[in-house]
Amino acid sequence: MRTYEANGITLERVRENVWEIPKEGAMRVPARVLASESLLDEISDDRTLQQLQNVTQLPGIVKHAVCMPDGHQGYGVPVGGVAGIDAETGCLSPGAVGYDINCGVRMMTTNVTYNDLRGNEEELVEALFAAIPCGLGSGGVVERDQATVDAILASGIEWAIDAGYAVEGDRTHCEDEGKRPDADPDAVSQRAKNRGKTQIGSLGSGNHFLEVQRVTDIFDSATADAYGLEEGQIVVLIHTGSRGLGHQICSDYLDEIERRHSDLLGRLPDKALAAAPARSDLAASYYGAMCAAINFAWVNRQVVMHQTRTVFEQVFDRSWEAMEMELLYDVAHNSAKAEVHEIDSEERELYVHRKGATRAFPAGRDEVPDTYRAVGQPVIIPGSMGSGSYVLRGGAASMTETFGSTAHGAGRLMSRTQAKQTFWGGDVKKELQNQQHIYVKANSGATIAEEAPGVYKDIDSVVAVSDALDIGDPVARTFPVCNVKG
Repeated sequence: MRTYEANGITLERVRENVWEIPKEGAMRVPARVLASESLLDEISDDRTLQQLQNVTQLPGIVKHAVCMPDGHQGYGVPVGGVAGIDAETGCLSPGAVGYDINCGVRMMTTNVTYNDLRGNEEELVEALFAAIPCGLGSGGVVERDQATVDAILASGIEWAIDAGYAVEGDRTHCEDEGKRPDADPDAVSQRAKNRGKTQIGSLGSGNHFLEVQRVTDIFDSATADAYGLEEGQIVVLIHTGSRGLGHQICSDYLDEIERRHSDLLGRLPDKALAAAPARSDLAASYYGAMCAAINFAWVNRQVVMHQTRTVFEQVFDRSWEAMEMELLYDVAHNSAKAEVHEIDSEERELYVHRKGATRAFPAGRDEVPDTYRAVGQPVIIPGSMGSGSYVLRGGAASMTETFGSTAHGAGRLMSRTQAKQTFWGGDVKKELQNQQHIYVKANSGATIAEEAPGVYKDIDSVVAVSDALDIGDPVARTFPVCNVKG
């Protein structure tokens, strides 16, 4: 049996692209890393493997903890981590969800072609930057009172439809149809609501972005037809989440867990794994607050999409309806959802924690919208702003291999500090425009440096692993035209 050793941890090769840390000591289940050897070399550079091993000690975890091919070190749990935890005997862990609850992506298709757009790139990126607040703090498109925030937390996309920011097709093409019914606005602190109140319709900072892209490759024509994708077409990718509201919810509940469940916390190898026992009052409150933040993020991306439609109307002098600017799909990355999965030939309700991982349900699942049920759920995997992105469909093996999940992006190779020491934002911007005809706009050069193409892993390698394991099957590839950075 082939083995791989890093940082004192031994992984055994189960088969091509699947590596396992065997169960030992306090581990409740094994841990699996889905990666090629070259990606495994990158994953083992930081504390990812140790963090993944720590996840296996969470109460109620079943089968195995999983790290996706884009995995890298995170807060307590690696980004790219997935864990299925029994909803009766297990726990809910805010750290295994992350601070940016329902950070996710949505893709909007259009009938605008790349030839239509050529020559308008600079005007378009400037107009988008002016219309969509971005950067740390920033403002929002919608600044309302607490009653509005409560309505968004409770209703998700339904609020956006009523307020004129969305149409029915936006709801039906959104994961969960844009609303988590278990949302409980009363479980969200006043401080979190105050932070969210001024950030509705904003990108935020860090790796969040809005990118206008062109479709360059079709790999599965039948599924591409179902998704409304064709070569040369312009699409828009929006990546942001629940902003300060989600961050505050995570902070609030980590503090509360430490106060009320210190006994459980004391048995875990890392304080950042703080968890509330399943079916406890605190777990129920966190679940309600997390679902409310998920709803907030759906609306946040929806309002950004509304602004994008308006900008396209101004630049191209046509209505967004005439340009067929329709939502392909919107998927969450950071969540813990109650789902039914088959474990040891028995159906069990699990809290599936996905932190920097995308749900990737295959064809036939009831959770997949009617429009796509015959082909499988769309999966959107962004790359760096110089490498392009992928649209996949949920793979047939995802339910047995990864609790219906796959990667969520290229995955970082460098910390933000390292990136700023290595790259100069002005140089990156010039090279992207002069060499690749990609127009980038951001609040600062530092923001561009933090997200330079060299900061990320090779997106092709990440997707190749997903494809080889049949957890996410490539449908199309896109390439950047304009990028607005948070």
